[in-house]
Amino acid sequence: MDAPTDPDAAAPAAAASGDDLPQQPARRRWGAGWVAAALTVGLLVGVAVGLLVPVLRTPGDDSVEAGFLRDMSTHHAQAVEMSMIAHANSTNPDIVTLSNDIALTQHQQIGYMQAWLRDWGLSPTSSQPPMAWMPDSAGSLVNGLMPGMATPDQIAALRKATGKDLDIQYLTLMRAHHLGGLHMAQTVIDSSDNDDVVWLAKTMVSGQQSELALINQMLAQLQQA
Repeated sequence: MDAPTDPDAAAPAAAASGDDLPQQPARRRWGAGWVAAALTVGLLVGVAVGLLVPVLRTPGDDSVEAGFLRDMSTHHAQAVEMSMIAHANSTNPDIVTLSNDIALTQHQQIGYMQAWLRDWGLSPTSSQPPMAWMPDSAGSLVNGLMPGMATPDQIAALRKATGKDLDIQYLTLMRAHHLGGLHMAQTVIDSSDNDDVVWLAKTMVSGQQSELALINQMLAQLQQA
């Protein structure tokens, strides 16, 4: 049989054969407006998540971190006070140097702690009792004072002391103060996952352990003299 050569006859044949082929689904085409809208929504979601995540990671008002920063600020403030008394009244060059170093270091650390509380939108003080942030803190307070803190009578006696008596009183009070502070710092290192707070607490532990060794050496020398 001869193949048709008439173009008009071939067209219907092609159309007929095409009816036997499976139909391909039509591809949906999104307009430029839809694409722009999708990108905008994605951007807004990304920005919202970026703003929300830091908030979720910020320590809360009753967190271990906030409690530590508040209590340690108070603890440090007394160390600065005692060190300024010794620095102003001691005639021992070693005591003058040590007290100056402690006052400057702990004053700087207070600055860190207060700045972080402010950045977190938290008050520098708390309605909770001192040491409430510490696990098993019952019994940590002595006469309402945090571990190692001097009593008002001890501070008053330090102000009145002179000479060798002043130096021994200062070193004795500061030794107890450092031991109490080390306990607090080590607790927050074990309890917190905030990198900044853990870093500062480790700095405190390292610095105060070195100062304790020096304090013990100086006390031994004074008591033997």
